[in-house]
Amino acid sequence: MSDFEQRAYIKMRTALNFSAVDIHTDLVNVHQDSAYAYRTVAKWVSLFKAGRESIEDDPRSGRPVTATSPTEIELIKRLIEEDRFITYDQMEEQSSLSHGTINRIIHDHLGLRKLASRWVPHQLSAKNRQDRLNFCKEMLGRIESGQVRLDQIVTGDECWIYFRKIAKRASSRAWTAPGQAPPTIVKLGLYEKKCMFVVFFRTTGPVLLHCLEKGKTIDHRYYIDKCLSPMVARPKEQRPKSGTRGIKLLHDNARPHVVSATREFIRSGGIELLGHPAYFPDFAPCDYYLFDFIKQRLGDVDNQEELLHSVTAILTEMPRQEYFHTFEKYVERLKHCISLEGDYFEHLIT
Repeated sequence: MSDFEQRAYIKMRTALNFSAVDIHTDLVNVHQDSAYAYRTVAKWVSLFKAGRESIEDDPRSGRPVTATSPTEIELIKRLIEEDRFITYDQMEEQSSLSHGTINRIIHDHLGLRKLASRWVPHQLSAKNRQDRLNFCKEMLGRIESGQVRLDQIVTGDECWIYFRKIAKRASSRAWTAPGQAPPTIVKLGLYEKKCMFVVFFRTTGPVLLHCLEKGKTIDHRYYIDKCLSPMVARPKEQRPKSGTRGIKLLHDNARPHVVSATREFIRSGGIELLGHPAYFPDFAPCDYYLFDFIKQRLGDVDNQEELLHSVTAILTEMPRQEYFHTFEKYVERLKHCISLEGDYFEHLIT
């Protein structure tokens, strides 16, 4: 980010009565090493509050800025290509160039900016990417041709939900005065009270909500008896004539989901099992939408009964269009995966 852009931002935020601390924090969060130092931000805030309009440097005598040579530009480019995590201090040490010169090269000549790295669940191999790509093309083709309708799909998964609300890091930021310590949030403990829930839903709303029985674990037998069996029974109750005809199940590759006994039960129930290739966490509707929706709306509870009541209320009161929109997002993700030839695409999701 150039000096001109940073000063323009400082001027705008100052006009909106933001403090120098807030403005500096914003710049650092976005631009990290290339952001102005706090003293520089504070200086410009004071100037703008005093009535200054120009964001340009005042004319001054002395030695002009030395033109940047192609050799220096190539040197910094090579250092960054060798280590994309390199810092300004390391570049200064290895190139003998000043901080200002390096900053001009990076932003004015190379057009680079430093962003936080993306975390991914697995380093995809060429085969992993090809499997993802092939699946997405096939599934998108089936949906677009009408072979698979979104209202036919039932999806489900398991999730641990805690008795107390754990806010996201972004939502836990609090306004703090200079020298004042931010508020504290107790992180999750090893024995924090929690309960595992199994949720199945479709475009029209929830199909099944099951709370794991105390002292039990979800193996394939428990999954079949306590989760799949009630889930299969629901459409038979709702539409006795057609039963499970046309129903398609989408769940991930957790071990209880993929053993032969589970697959055989699903087939015997007249349900088609949709594929879910390995390393596909970004394609589980529960994970990319529903569970986060539930957790953000839960408050603190004292016991499992209260937690079950709260989760049930959230699922029941959730508008029907939200359930449908979740499956529209599934189609969008198929398209994103195809556009990136099977690679992860979370950074493209808005």
